Order: sequence, then C-alpha cells, then structure tokens
Amino acid sequence: MSSSTNGNAEPVEIGTRLEPLVDDFLLADLEGRIELRLHPPVRQEVVMETDAPWEGNACLYRTVLQDDQGLMRMYYGAWQYDMGGSQIDYPHPYLLCYAESRDGKHWEKPQMGLVEYEGSRDNNILVSPESLGGIELSAGDTVVFRDSNPASQESAAYKAIVPSSSPRVLYALESPDGYRFSLMRNEGNSAPEPVITQGYFDSQNLAFYDEVRGEYRAYFRDFDGGAPHGVRAIKTATSPNFLHWSEPKWLEYGDAPEEALYTNQVRPYARAPHIFFGFPMRYVDRGWVDQTDYLPGLALRRERSAAHPRYGSVVTDGVFMSSRDGENFKRWGEAYIRPGPSSLDSWVYGDNCIGWGLLETESDTPGMPPELSLYVTESYWAGRSTRVRRYTTRIDGFVSLHAPLSGGVCLTKPLIFSGRHLVLNYATSAAGSLRLEIQDREGRPVPGFSLDESNEIFGDSISQIAHWKGGSDLSALAGQPVRIRFVLKDADLYSIQFRE
Repeated sequence: MSSSTNGNAEPVEIGTRLEPLVDDFLLADLEGRIELRLHPPVRQEVVMETDAPWEGNACLYRTVLQDDQGLMRMYYGAWQYDMGGSQIDYPHPYLLCYAESRDGKHWEKPQMGLVEYEGSRDNNILVSPESLGGIELSAGDTVVFRDSNPASQESAAYKAIVPSSSPRVLYALESPDGYRFSLMRNEGNSAPEPVITQGYFDSQNLAFYDEVRGEYRAYFRDFDGGAPHGVRAIKTATSPNFLHWSEPKWLEYGDAPEEALYTNQVRPYARAPHIFFGFPMRYVDRGWVDQTDYLPGLALRRERSAAHPRYGSVVTDGVFMSSRDGENFKRWGEAYIRPGPSSLDSWVYGDNCIGWGLLETESDTPGMPPELSLYVTESYWAGRSTRVRRYTTRIDGFVSLHAPLSGGVCLTKPLIFSGRHLVLNYATSAAGSLRLEIQDREGRPVPGFSLDESNEIFGDSISQIAHWKGGSDLSALAGQPVRIRFVLKDADLYSIQFRE
C-alpha cells in the first residue's frame, strides 16, 4: 500500500467515532513487515442442543440480539432431515423457535404457549408455516430484529422478514414484543403483499434499520447467473418504511475471487455503526474426491449423497467481510471459522454457519475485559439434533494492524478529529511495543507529539490513552487535518478513537 504523504489528500473526518482497523480506509503508507491481519475467534463451549421433538438436526439459521431490558434473545429455525433412501423426509414443519439468556452462555427454552405442536402449546415455538394464516411461510427462515427507528410504532417495535414457500418472495412481519407476530400490510390493503420479490431467498434473508443512514436495509440470497446453476451470491435493497424497497443490487468484493456464499449475516457493527460487518457461510464443492472418504461421518455422507451428490461432497466454513457503504465489501479469503478437528463432526454441508448478531459477554477469566460472542452451528444433518457452539473475540478484535518483532510503520491519511485524547485498543508481547507520532497535513511532526517524544506503549488493553512526554491532550489539534504515524514491534492495533 502506498499513498502520497503530501497535503493534497482529502482529509477523512472521523470526529469521535470508533475506527476498527478492518480495512485500509484510514491507511496511506505501510513500511516494513506490517499488515492487516485477520484474527479468528476462540472456540468455547456448546451452549445449546436442538433436541426437542419439534427441533432436530436441521436447525441451521439463528439470530441473536439484546433487548432494551438486557435480555439476550435467540431466534432459530427448527427442522429435522430424515434420509429415506434417495429422498429426504421431513417429520415436522419448519418452525421458528426461541431461547433466552442473561449472560450469553446459559440459554433456556421457555414455554411460550403460542403455537400448538402435536396437541400441546408447551413449547418454545413462535411461528409455524400456518400460524399467520393464508400464506404458506418458510417459518424457520424468519429473521427478527429490534427496530431502532425513532418513527417506528410500538406495535412494530420488532420486525422481521420471512420467505413464502411458493412463490419465492419475502413478506414483512411486525410485533410489539418480539414474540407475537403479524403480517404487515400497506395502508388500505386488507391482504398482505410481498415486499421483496427479486431474489431466490433460500437462505437466511435479513433486514435491519440503519441508524447512520436513516433507512432500512435488507440482504438476501440470489443466484448470480440464474438459479439453480449460477453462483450463490448476495443482493441488497433499501427502504424508507420497510414495505417499499429499492431495486436490489449485487454486493461487490473488489478483486476478491468469486466464491459461493450461502448466507450473508451483514449488519452494522454496534460500536462503529458506520461500518457493516458480515459473516457469510462459504459453500465449497470439489465434488467427491479421494479426501472426501477421510472426512468424518463417511457413512452419513454417503447416505446423504444418495439424495444429491452435493449433500455428500459440499463443505462449508465461515468468513469475514466489512463495508463502508453496505454494497462494496472487503472479503477475507482466509476462513474466520474453520471446521476444526474431525471429532467435532463439523465437516458437513451446513456446519460452521455463524448466527446473525454479536453479543457482549463477560470473560470466563476473572479480571479480563468483556468479549464478543458469536453462535455457530455444529453437527448439522447428523443424528437428531444440532449443537450451537459459542465463539469469542476481543472487543474490536476481528482484524488488526500487525507487525512482527522486526517492526513496521503505518502512516494514516489526513484525519480531522474531535475530542482531547487518542484511545487505543492494542496488544503487544513483553518485548513488543507501539509508539506514535502526530504529524501535520504535510507530514511534519507536531512539536510535543513527535515519535521521539512518544511514550513506549506495551501491554494489552481495549482502551488506553496514548501519551507523549508532554502529556496526552490533543485538543489544540482538533478540527484540523493531522496524520498519525504508528510504529509497531510484535504488536497488534485493533482500533483507534478520539475522545473527550
């Protein structure tokens, strides 16, 4: 990466917003062995098994969120696949179920009493294909979000989109509490109408309110090149009111190679909502090759392949991507979630599907800062249930500006900030360090904030103020273009933020 260090570059106004270093948007020049590095999350415990009679081994899609009372909610599809020779049997309908937690680690399935299953309402089912009446919905694909639009009515505090089974279109749902849903209708219309019709929708199609841009945004599956033989890909559309949507657009990935993406899991990153993060499930089909015989679950794999060859040959993993406009994404080629050891039974079509949403959870290690938790599917299409495993990452810890002990230097583009202090989220080794210099627009060190005057920073913190020998107060430079020169040795810098 290289960019002129003269003063002609247009300044980037960042104010006091958090800037995770997930892309090169702020970066002008890199010198030495310094790079942006992806940091896969840490595999933690299994937090749930979908082992109720109305659940099963095909509980793939899930959504996690935290409501305004602090309750953590999980919405997930519930289904079972039984192999019947060369066909798949479905012993019960595709349902939307619910679980909740206070800590993100221990989840309960409350009896909601809303939908009857085999003569009883003692279950955690929220929506069935018939429960909303008149339209055959793919109920387990319902994706719920808490609407933060200030203009949203109390009766629609929660919204969702859900596909119908036939024809393939998306309908809009609303709910006052996130439990009881009804189909949304255009004013004056007695019957609900589909809200998005241009797509294939056979995936976890989702929508949310974008607070930064003041609009609703949807992301959904289609086939680039036409279904069913085109490439599995993602489209997006926007709406002012959740009922009338723009013409869909394909997502773009710069010079990243073409890959099949089964899901998208895109949403604004809560700590930096001007940036969209996505965690798609990548779909890889080499065909049945020699190595396929050495993957776990060979007997089940052969049984599934009797219904279709790809059900035995496809493997899936999770990847990471980010965007500043919601349409053009930087997508990492390296996996964010690998299938892992064969003992996990995770080399199966549909495994390693990351749920939609991140939850902030307490660390299991006393005294450590909080973490972000993701929820990932394991043991898909095997036995009578799936496992939901929690993974964790440090706050803002998806990607870092990384340098080895031999060192590296990064110079930012001209930035215009507000506030008084520069706060760093970083980690070093015992021998590593981080130093920084504030420069004017032309690249001259600002007196008092040169590299020679920078205090050497070492340690591990998600929120530490940068200091120089003369102090840390940068308020005299606020509102004017400056550059930051970072010098790293065996260190990772995850995010920066100017604060009061």
